[in-house]
Amino acid sequence: MKLKLLFDIALALLMARWRQTLVAAIGVTFSIAMFVTLLSFMTGLNDMLDGLIVNRTPHVRLYKEIKPSSKQPIDLTNKNSSSYNFVSSVKPKNERIEIYNSGAIIQNLKKDKRVFGVAPKVTAQVFYNVGALQFGGVINGIDPLEENKLFLFDSYVTEGQFLDLKNVPNSIILGKGAAEKMLAKLGDVIQITTSKGEIISLKVVGYFQSGLQEIDNIQSYASIKTTQKILGESNNFITDIQVKLNDIGQAPLIAKEYESLYETQAIDIQKANSQFETGSSVRNLISYAVGITLLIVAGFGIYNILNMMIYEKMDSIAIMKATGFSGKDVQVIFISIALSIGVFGGLLGLAVGFGLTSIIDQIPFNTDALPTIKTYPINYNSKFYFIGISFSIITTYFAGYFPSKKASNIDPVIIIRGK
Repeated sequence: MKLKLLFDIALALLMARWRQTLVAAIGVTFSIAMFVTLLSFMTGLNDMLDGLIVNRTPHVRLYKEIKPSSKQPIDLTNKNSSSYNFVSSVKPKNERIEIYNSGAIIQNLKKDKRVFGVAPKVTAQVFYNVGALQFGGVINGIDPLEENKLFLFDSYVTEGQFLDLKNVPNSIILGKGAAEKMLAKLGDVIQITTSKGEIISLKVVGYFQSGLQEIDNIQSYASIKTTQKILGESNNFITDIQVKLNDIGQAPLIAKEYESLYETQAIDIQKANSQFETGSSVRNLISYAVGITLLIVAGFGIYNILNMMIYEKMDSIAIMKATGFSGKDVQVIFISIALSIGVFGGLLGLAVGFGLTSIIDQIPFNTDALPTIKTYPINYNSKFYFIGISFSIITTYFAGYFPSKKASNIDPVIIIRGK
């Protein structure tokens, strides 16, 4: 009964100053709405930008790096000597760039429970022939099915079918920039020159567009068998093994483990794309900072409104305390007022924020660099809404706690005597 009476008094005070109450609620609503909208849009944008590289990058990549031997013959002959040897202009050893015993390595990787999938790749440096001219390029030999499973290859093929690489012999999916330079259309036959000087004809079955112009200008895709044929190598020739893990956070440790176990070079996604992760972290940090600042500003607005309300209601507070209400009862009344503003404004802010993000999600976003993106990216993560309403309640609670503590300490005798 007593709590109901306190809440009735809080409601009466709210309605007596309904204009100020509405202003405070609108402040909370605006802050929560902007917090949700800003975080949803910025994280959606980050996911899109990172996806251009990170989603196309294996969590762990195994490859064979050509480098000079760290030990030279002269070091072996003078093991016990106190002198030092300085050898300059050391050339790499004459060895193949393929990963030895790649078939057995791939089978072992597929049995590893930490591994989501494995995709082999063959990289070939070539020259695209445009009449009498040539420009450099790279052909990636892939297994289309595995590449699509791990890296969503189909979403980057803007024209044609990615499975044609498997079904059509001697076929190629050209990077969009390379296709434009060569004026190559679907069904055309282009010519490339290998590093050994051989000229090979390939049929264009599609266009590939990653969104990164420097890649699309030189990079193309063919099947592993076609690329092995281009290089004049056998069917077991593999230059890269791409690994996707169930937990990307384990990539650095697993890369070191694989490097030692399979005696090959390995690089993890964090090391390969550290600049993108840093950029995303900074953008997310800025978004959270701006959003939380909005909420804190709204909290100060509520604090000021409640302070003014207490100042104007000194007589009412004095009478309440004189008639038997305790200091804690006064605190409950004003904290209830603050929380009412916070909850109402917060829930309305979540609704407005969701509405704004839904509108942004429908705005057309057409650019030649990102053909697969049709509208502005939005991340509908429920944690943004949870953080928003939680921070709204916490902020408004403290905005009401300090003025209510001040009101609870008012001496009714002093107030009444002054009147």
